[in-house]
Amino acid sequence: MSPTRRRWGAATVAWAVAAALPLGFLSIFFAYPVLTVVGDGLSGLRDLLGSAPIRGVLWFTLWQAVASTALTLAVGLPGAAMLARLGPRARRVVRALITVPFVLPTVVVAGAFEAVFDRFGLDAGALSLHHTVWAILLAHVFFNYAVVVRTVGSWWAGLDGRSADAAAILGATPARAFWHVTWPLLRPAVAAAAAVTFLFSFTSFGVILILGGPTRATVETEIYRYAVTRLDFDTAAALALCQLVAVATLVALAGIAERRRAVARRSAGRTAPRRSRAVIGVNAIVAIALLGVPIATLVERALSTGDGYGWANFAALAERVPMLPTTAVAALWHSLGFAALATGIAAVIGVLASIVVVGGSVRRSAASRGAAWLRRLFDVGLTLPLGVSAVTVGLGMLLALDRPPLDFRTAWWIIPVAHALVGMPFVVRTLVPTLRSIDHRLREAAAVLGAAPLRSRREVDIPIASRAVAVGAAFAFAVSLGEFGATAFLPRRPDTLTAPLALFRLLGTPGESLRGQAMALAVVLMAATALSVLVIEGLRRTDESLF
Repeated sequence: MSPTRRRWGAATVAWAVAAALPLGFLSIFFAYPVLTVVGDGLSGLRDLLGSAPIRGVLWFTLWQAVASTALTLAVGLPGAAMLARLGPRARRVVRALITVPFVLPTVVVAGAFEAVFDRFGLDAGALSLHHTVWAILLAHVFFNYAVVVRTVGSWWAGLDGRSADAAAILGATPARAFWHVTWPLLRPAVAAAAAVTFLFSFTSFGVILILGGPTRATVETEIYRYAVTRLDFDTAAALALCQLVAVATLVALAGIAERRRAVARRSAGRTAPRRSRAVIGVNAIVAIALLGVPIATLVERALSTGDGYGWANFAALAERVPMLPTTAVAALWHSLGFAALATGIAAVIGVLASIVVVGGSVRRSAASRGAAWLRRLFDVGLTLPLGVSAVTVGLGMLLALDRPPLDFRTAWWIIPVAHALVGMPFVVRTLVPTLRSIDHRLREAAAVLGAAPLRSRREVDIPIASRAVAVGAAFAFAVSLGEFGATAFLPRRPDTLTAPLALFRLLGTPGESLRGQAMALAVVLMAATALSVLVIEGLRRTDESLF
């Protein structure tokens, strides 16, 4: 066998080994639990759909997601116009600022709106928003504002403005030029943003559980209540199956919108539209009111001590309260430790999976062509954890991983594994485009100089891809730090209590001192996730959209 053939044979073996770990990880901790939910849910699906209360839950889940999407588009599209009018440096700063609310833990956002309602007297009386659908809709707009502004605004900024200029020269008013020239080019990005916003609102869990209360139930919250409160796992599985079918349909529609956005024409012409101080100013005020007021109020409530302001609520986090098995500070340390471990797992699995997905683009050998089906399977399979809600994953682990040889349900490490499942797609989503963008001539030049395929990867790919891995890892860390959906179904011991779970319990317990501790804990979680966003934006090279 020639040296060249031996080198490429070794590369094929290494590629197969790289595929084995992600495939095993996803099979055991994702596919098997989700398929268990499907199997258990089929038996009770007919009775479930025949229940009038459940049909009411399904209807409320649908229409609140539609309303949340419409309101987010109404507020976010003007914000996208503002982002498109900014210069590159200002745009990057604004993108970072509006992304902080998007990555905040859901329980932190719920705590922020609870603080707003308490501060401005909206938790009682005729204008009460406490446990109303309006509280849910406002929180969803707060969360998803960044999705619309970043997706549409970054796309809008890259449009060639010469077509709109030509329409103006021919006598078209600005409104007519926008509607007939700019809007058709924006529609794919708007559709993609709307699909993602609808998906996030449809699968919302923590926001509705806290702000909606017991009277505002969606599929996600009912899965939790049936499984954890009532121990009716068959009904919970049937609800999760309905959720899976709906989410699969939404993901397919989002994929169609994303492909249309990818093939839409853009050019490197000047940034469109032109800058307008009025547009920028008005939307800056809206963004500050929508995003800044809840965050500022949360901080103010955390510092409030009844007779002034101070750090008493933060100091109280080190004291154990009856409804928590340990202190809030210990829960924070647990969350940080789990997030670090989950980030490491997500980075390793994500890097290996990304290599498998793009492996055949380096050399069209017979072996790589023969493994093309595996690459396509990975490419599709790696997107599934993004579409399947964390609540369904947590329920699946609760149902499936409870008997030998997979009796992992009570193990402490199942929590970072569940978090890694949620964070791993972010690593793949940032790394795969980077690997595909590497000029193959660099590898060919390395091969001409005598480098084996593995060395070529090490010397060419790693320096280029390392920044993308760091961005994906920072996302995985932020997601793990605030993960609440899957964790709610996993072990509940003093050594596994996470900060979001501790915050959820504090928010649900009456008492002024406990509410102050909840606000302080929320501020600490918010600061940690905001730091992750700053790291992400600092590592980014370009002005590409996050989504």
